[in-house]
Amino acid sequence: MSFHGGFLGVILGGWLFARRHGRRWLDVTDFVAPLVTFGLGFGRIGNFINGELPGRVTSVPWGMVFPHVDALPRHPSQLYEALLEGLVLGAILLGFSRKPRPTGQISALFLMGYGSFRFLVEFTREPDDFLGLLTFGMSMGQWLSLPMILLGLYLWRWSKKSAIMLSEKS
Repeated sequence: MSFHGGFLGVILGGWLFARRHGRRWLDVTDFVAPLVTFGLGFGRIGNFINGELPGRVTSVPWGMVFPHVDALPRHPSQLYEALLEGLVLGAILLGFSRKPRPTGQISALFLMGYGSFRFLVEFTREPDDFLGLLTFGMSMGQWLSLPMILLGLYLWRWSKKSAIMLSEKS
């Protein structure tokens, strides 16, 4: 199962949890978002150890050979993702969430950050064999990351507007 499909399942599970426990869904996602990044990072390290999801052929000095694929040096794209989507995004979200924020803003930052980092790393990742590159030379991972970025931008704007409306009512 790819990240994007699993993410939809997590969204549904989070919504069911929030509903069952009488919490607002965005409060739950704002709490979970900074923590999820570290799990994503460890998952990518697991992909690296298993030799899964190798990068594209490269001439960079840190290129690595994945013997089960071929004898060519490839980007260790799993490590790029572990660093960006795990460590960097996690640090950004933890730092950002230290202060009170409008509801939904931490989730919005997660969507924009993950989508952006994944979109960038996809340039170094080998596209799926059965799909290859799609329209505009982009991979499926890039196409699936674009809605995340756009949803994050929308949620960011909505959360700011909702916070302003709430403060005006007080």
